[in-house]
Amino acid sequence: METVEEFLAHSIRLEQEAALRFGQLADAMDSCGNKEVSKLFRQLADYSRMHQADAQARAGFRDIPQMEAGDFKWPGIESPEAAAIWGTDPFIGRDLALQIALEAETGAYDWYKNVLDTTADPEIKALAKEFVAEESGHVAELHRWIALHKAGKPLPEEIVPF
Repeated sequence: METVEEFLAHSIRLEQEAALRFGQLADAMDSCGNKEVSKLFRQLADYSRMHQADAQARAGFRDIPQMEAGDFKWPGIESPEAAAIWGTDPFIGRDLALQIALEAETGAYDWYKNVLDTTADPEIKALAKEFVAEESGHVAELHRWIALHKAGKPLPEEIVPF
């Protein structure tokens, strides 16, 4: 990352794509009657939209570059928080839904951590540190849900706010 503006453009897109994909997965699960998994994905989409709004607010007065899809520096072809599209399988269960969500949140954590570890810019470093802490909370909460599921315990009605 060369500039704070470039970092924020990436952060905004990352959360935007996460919200879109989690929303698509929620819709797919809802359409086939898998309400429990739909609810999980819908909550994750809502949190991603909140994080996108936060990143946009941080952009404030800055001139954020308008970037094309190929301009983003992702480790793969999609944003690191874009959940696996195979999650639209109508027979997916809670365990696989939690795994898909964990992989998406871990991807975001890893991306922000890499920015934190590789940037020399103190402002980018400060922002990346905040985003790493936030994504770390997401990953920890999903690990908690997975542990509850594996123990045969009921899952919370809502994800603890990240």
